[in-house]
Amino acid sequence: MDELARLLVLLALAGVALTVVGTLAARLSTEDRKIRRSLKKVLKADPHAMLVAPGRGRGVGFNFTSERMAVCWDTGAWCLVYRIDEMVGAELIIDGQVTARAHRGEARRALDLLTGADELVRLRLIFDDPRHPDFDLDLWLAEDEGRRGAPSARRGPGSQPLARPRRGGRAEAHFPATRPAAVRRSAAAGRA
Repeated sequence: MDELARLLVLLALAGVALTVVGTLAARLSTEDRKIRRSLKKVLKADPHAMLVAPGRGRGVGFNFTSERMAVCWDTGAWCLVYRIDEMVGAELIIDGQVTARAHRGEARRALDLLTGADELVRLRLIFDDPRHPDFDLDLWLAEDEGRRGAPSARRGPGSQPLARPRRGGRAEAHFPATRPAAVRRSAAAGRA
């Protein structure tokens, strides 16, 4: 009887140890953690901002203290490091059309399409590097609709449908109008 109790305790401890090891291995091998570790390694510090393309093994991270950024692909196996001032611009591409653009030295093109996508949503970072002039992050593809836990281009955060643009189609139409504090104070002083 004493040997049976000892055997059951050893089996329980082995089960707990196996569960802990399996959980740690699964947690450390997720795509975003691998990308974060590789970005931390090449930037030589934690990235202050990071964007990962889910299911693609690609990401970009920024460290503003060292004024460096890194792009990585193949789940962090390959990385390129740039100074932040080497980034010339960025474009948001929805269904093959550039819907928003910001380039250094040019007027920005504000987002002019606020409806969902049908085929793809891509962020293109453009660099002042002749060997690697741009880096594409496919944030959403049509094939992602069937993937469990994948982001949707047709739904907003929390599975809420995206708001339809009001007349004019500007992003400002979706946010409440706010006035700067100086305007509020002058309006309050005018009433008194």
